[in-house]
Amino acid sequence: MSAKRTIPVQILGQEYRIRSDADEGLIRRAAAMVDETMARLRDRTGTVDTQSVAVLAALNIANNLLLSREQGVPGEPAEGLDPERFGPLIEMVEAALRDEAPPAH
Repeated sequence: MSAKRTIPVQILGQEYRIRSDADEGLIRRAAAMVDETMARLRDRTGTVDTQSVAVLAALNIANNLLLSREQGVPGEPAEGLDPERFGPLIEMVEAALRDEAPPAH
């Protein structure tokens, strides 16, 4: 396992710094997929609330993952999320949620 490093990515014009030991190209492709999905959903729905767009994007991406599993796409795990494969995406979502969280009172 290689050392963790910080990889900057852009999603909806905002920079997120992803700390991961995963392949940088994979992180960037995942970020591009999230960015494209969120932009498409924002434009289609007219929603400006970033959290709502993020939830819609997550549902869209999860739906595509589930459909690919049902259709037996080679290389897809049969059940559950493979932490080795989806860890960087999970980290990215968690980082985005931390950045979007309202300040504690």
